Amino acid sequence: MEQEVLNLLEELTGSDEVQTNSDLDLFESGLLDSMATVQLLLELDATFDIEVPVSEFERSEWNTPAKVIAKVKELQD
Repeated sequence: MEQEVLNLLEELTGSDEVQTNSDLDLFESGLLDSMATVQLLLELDATFDIEVPVSEFERSEWNTPAKVIAKVKELQD
C-alpha cells in the first residue's frame, strides 16, 4: 500500500523526490496545489476505497508523503 501511495504521488507531482523524501512538504515545495489535491483524493478513493471529503481535508495532515500514507492507513481501518 505504501508503495502504491508513493507511486500515485510521483505520478501526480511529476517528481521522484516523493519516493526518497518522506518528509517533503508537498505544498510548500509547489508539488501539490488545490487541483492536484482533489485529484489525489479521487485517486486514493478509487485505489483504496477510502473517502475523504474535500470539506474535511486539512493540509497540515496531508502535506508530506509520510502523512499521506498514515492517513490512508487510518482511513482503511
